[in-house]
Amino acid sequence: MLDRRHLLTLTAAAALAACDRQQSVSETSPSGPPAIGGPFTLVDQDGRTVTEKDLVGHWSAIYFGFTYCPDICPTSLMALADGLEKLGRKAERIQTYFISVDPERDTPAVMKAYVDSPEFPKNLIGLTGTPDQAAAAAKAYKMYYKKEGEGDGYVVNHQSIIYLMNPKGELARPLTHDLTPDQIATQIKDAMKRG
Repeated sequence: MLDRRHLLTLTAAAALAACDRQQSVSETSPSGPPAIGGPFTLVDQDGRTVTEKDLVGHWSAIYFGFTYCPDICPTSLMALADGLEKLGRKAERIQTYFISVDPERDTPAVMKAYVDSPEFPKNLIGLTGTPDQAAAAAKAYKMYYKKEGEGDGYVVNHQSIIYLMNPKGELARPLTHDLTPDQIATQIKDAMKRG
């Protein structure tokens, strides 16, 4: 099993790689989309189908995790909620998504109870699907995850990154798990100014 230090190292490395990819794309093709993001088909907590097309037309904050996560997922979602609150009315332009990397346990009903937490973003949409659908979504976002352990008590090791997507459905920037709510708000404001 990956220990917390190794997992955080993987997270930081992935975030840096995402930034490098975004910078590289913008340098070589200013109008081209970043390499992160792409087609997916999942269902929300109410059983409605959601695809990458639903990201178009508004800002999106996407976090991959699982409802049985003991600390990293809820902490990241709470920090995002606090960051959005600091944005004031600008937060109304952002739709938040929680995509499960544990679809075997995270049914729409489980996701519904989870995303309704008052400590999470107010408009949080929980997305899940079949294992193949979850894997396809994770692959589109270059999201590492791996099931560890046996039986009902298994965990899913994964990167902890919030993907801030622009209204075209393209990556604006990754927000790493170590950012404070103030820093999250600042990063989002800066991204919105840049368009």
